[in-house]
Amino acid sequence: MPSISTMILTALTMTGEKSVEVSSLTTGEQNYHLSRLNSMMDSWSNERMMIFQLSQTSFALTASQGSYTIGAGGDFNMTRPTKIVDPCFIRDADGSDSVLRIIDAQAYGRIVDKDADGTYPVYLFYDFGYSATSTATVRFWPEPASGLSTFINTLQPLQSFSTVSVTLSLPPGYQDAIETNYAVRSALGLIPVSPELMVIARQAKAAIKGLNAPAPVLRLDMAVAGGGRSSILTGP
Repeated sequence: MPSISTMILTALTMTGEKSVEVSSLTTGEQNYHLSRLNSMMDSWSNERMMIFQLSQTSFALTASQGSYTIGAGGDFNMTRPTKIVDPCFIRDADGSDSVLRIIDAQAYGRIVDKDADGTYPVYLFYDFGYSATSTATVRFWPEPASGLSTFINTLQPLQSFSTVSVTLSLPPGYQDAIETNYAVRSALGLIPVSPELMVIARQAKAAIKGLNAPAPVLRLDMAVAGGGRSSILTGP
């Protein structure tokens, strides 16, 4: 895979800002374009279909503790997720799993006794709050008993780049999408962007989104299903 400096030069060549003979960037250009490129990747991390992988991670839960920080150095020590998504579940000491239902802030706010103790948490609420240490908060209800672990599926931010010498580490298709879309971004306010480049940039990004789009799963409203737990995947 190419280095970030090579990709930046390729992008600038597409707009005519650099010629193919130029093989390096000045220090000022490196700093400027690295910042702009990381800004684009950060923005893409908020687009669900630009994320190519669900990451499943497990953590031990503490008895009667319903709230955990999540992020680098947090109770759940990992990269702060962009989002926590289904399926998440609780596993007990015997290896049996029970499903966790992800709820939003409104649903969590309606819970009257948020400190209620229970055996298995039923609900998970991901509070997106952003602390000074770049952590968010995961809340479980009711609070867990001892001997339980949680397994959560998360959408993780896309790769960011510390220097222009870093090598790209993303699946096929991302190099073209990054180069062409960054070419468009780098030209804004400086030089006109050709219609052809705009089309290629959109198509490269659309190809990734088409591949990453999650497969739909049929669900029945509880009223239609008669309150049962039947599933087209697992049966009654």
